[in-house]
Amino acid sequence: MIREVDRLEVLVLVDNTTDSLSTTPDNVVAEWAGLARAGRLPVLSGEAICRAHHGLSLLLVAHVGETRHTLLFDAGPAASTLAMNASILGVPWGEIEAVVLSHGHWDHGGGLLAAIETIARHRSPGQLDCFVHPGMFRQRGSQRPDGVMLVQERLPEPERLAKAGANVVNTRQAQTAVGGVFYVSGEIPRVTSYEVGLPGHVQRGADGSWEPDPLIMDERFVAVRVKGKGLFVFSACSHAGIVNVLTHAQSSFGSLPLYGVMGGLHLSGSTEKVIPDTVGDLKRFGLSMLAAGHCTGWRAMSHLAREFPDALVPSAVGKRYIIGG
Repeated sequence: MIREVDRLEVLVLVDNTTDSLSTTPDNVVAEWAGLARAGRLPVLSGEAICRAHHGLSLLLVAHVGETRHTLLFDAGPAASTLAMNASILGVPWGEIEAVVLSHGHWDHGGGLLAAIETIARHRSPGQLDCFVHPGMFRQRGSQRPDGVMLVQERLPEPERLAKAGANVVNTRQAQTAVGGVFYVSGEIPRVTSYEVGLPGHVQRGADGSWEPDPLIMDERFVAVRVKGKGLFVFSACSHAGIVNVLTHAQSSFGSLPLYGVMGGLHLSGSTEKVIPDTVGDLKRFGLSMLAAGHCTGWRAMSHLAREFPDALVPSAVGKRYIIGG
């Protein structure tokens, strides 16, 4: 069982969207407002604000009493984007105690090696854990309906991550991180009839040929237990299906209620057909916060806005979410 935290803060370092004009609840601060409050926006300009980029990276800060524990969840599509946004937002690299890569895709791991190198420079040797899954490191691609193959950038191998300064935890099993404050799931069981993965997704087999890989079984979620709220789940792309993700989270923690979920729900493109089933089944979890972003897609976001008008607070780069406390 993971330790309970008093408060959880989430800073969106990378996401597909920028949005500092829409109104937000009191516990969510948009990028421009947050920068201005921190004295980091003396003049509003294009150079002073974050860049949106197709991908995801979240900085999770858990408060336990007077102690802060910090984890980086994914590293976005490119080192340059992560570094630029982190500099603008004032990320304290030396406070990051662990890094979790949610799954083996370039838009989540493109900045991973640079992130490890940067964090390691600010910490003593041996003080940075990096959680990965052995299935993340094969060559992958996506075959479009017109037959065109989009070959994905490969991720740095565990050996390179270790050389960069990480204690690499390469496993399929569930783990706890940073003294039990964060939970990193194992492989996610597929139990719904309609969440069948990503059509057209392939990986290189042992003989070098492309083979189907729609389920992307290396995907994991991160969860945090917040005092007075319940379990908050981070699902970076939800290739397993967000209903499968939350079902597994619920079964993993027994009677602990689910409070919220954040990340990409991957209900765009070839998965748009499961939007009605997904949105319908999401209702049974009683979520108080739904911070959808990244690969969710505008069609799904429109459905979610109609069905969850009070819970939906879409993610955007530079936003800060405060849960509990």
